Amino acid sequence: MKIKIIIIAFLLLALSSLMQAQDTLTRYLETAAKNNPALKAKFNEYQAALEKVPQVGTLPDPQVTFGYFILPVETKTGPQRFKISASQMFPWFGTLGKSEDVAVNRAKAKYELFEEAKSNLFFSVKANYYKLYFLKKSIAITKDNIRILNTFRNLALIKMESGTGSGVDELRVEMELADLENTLALLRDRWFASVVSFNNLLNVGETSPVEVPETLWMDDLAFSKQAVLDSLKQNNNQLQSLDYLYKSYQDQEVKAKSQGAPNILAGIDYINVGNDGLTAQSGKDALFVKVGITIPLYRRKYDGMVKEAVLLQEATQFKKEDKVNALETLFENTYSQYSDADRRLILFQKQLDLASKAIRILESEYASNGKNFEEILRMERKLLKYSLELEKARSDKQAAVAFVTYLMGK
Repeated sequence: MKIKIIIIAFLLLALSSLMQAQDTLTRYLETAAKNNPALKAKFNEYQAALEKVPQVGTLPDPQVTFGYFILPVETKTGPQRFKISASQMFPWFGTLGKSEDVAVNRAKAKYELFEEAKSNLFFSVKANYYKLYFLKKSIAITKDNIRILNTFRNLALIKMESGTGSGVDELRVEMELADLENTLALLRDRWFASVVSFNNLLNVGETSPVEVPETLWMDDLAFSKQAVLDSLKQNNNQLQSLDYLYKSYQDQEVKAKSQGAPNILAGIDYINVGNDGLTAQSGKDALFVKVGITIPLYRRKYDGMVKEAVLLQEATQFKKEDKVNALETLFENTYSQYSDADRRLILFQKQLDLASKAIRILESEYASNGKNFEEILRMERKLLKYSLELEKARSDKQAAVAFVTYLMGK
């Protein structure tokens, strides 16, 4: 009963530790979203695109003119002194609305590119975090192997002093230790470089400490392979951006057709007339309204605008088709890596268990008769290899899950 309680307590502690580690990664993602300059640039581009909407959806500025007669025009009601005209041009019905639609859809396309940049940033943060986890475990495992080899060296020295061992055994251990010390130095250099890379993604101090879990969680893909492909085609931010761009070109086509229709001009003129006192009507100002239209006589320009919009629609469709193919290829490669990492997890855990058992047997034999020391070192190298490969498989699996999540636009 006590053993069961201890096991349950241990599992709860491990689960709590994993949840805390995932919360830490979430905090890093939030920091990256707030601080990353490239992401901020994408958001400002979206904001700038939104400001285009009121620019294109507004009537042209009205025109006001003032004219002064240097030589007054004499009329029967008196001399005309000056003239004020005000006019407003009105585009054909629906033109302004379609101009707004074009700008809105292009702003939405920019927003999807912002979301794409954010998803890509989150993947980069996760991938670098998993890399740091692997480097941390590699350093710890290498240190542990150095400690074990030092124990073997002491054992070899004891055997040599007692006359049951060879001096070559101690030299072999020294050679192995030199290799591991060099590997440890390389891992530490990589750790420092990776910390700088990770903190740059977050746009914080280069040497800020990074919290990495002792054991990495093992999340699986939450969806079937076909469900991921369906979601990718529907929700991927790059594809959605192309969809909005396609809609903007459709609106641009309608707008181009309406631009080929007449524009309407409405205005009013006021003429100041001087009083010469000759007639009863003398000095009475003139006021009249005017209406006009533009004549879209040169049709090649408007036909070209329509054809341009149609060709851009076709080009966008081709781009989307090509992007779907590229994304499917990326997913298939990533899913293959995910499956491979899953298989490696099982394989190297089994190999690690077997190597641990084998090395215990070899240690016992060497302690009793001083034989198979070279085999102990060979098996120790395998133990190191399997330990590192197991942690690499864990890191690779989570990186694959993160990349699939990115492809799905989540």
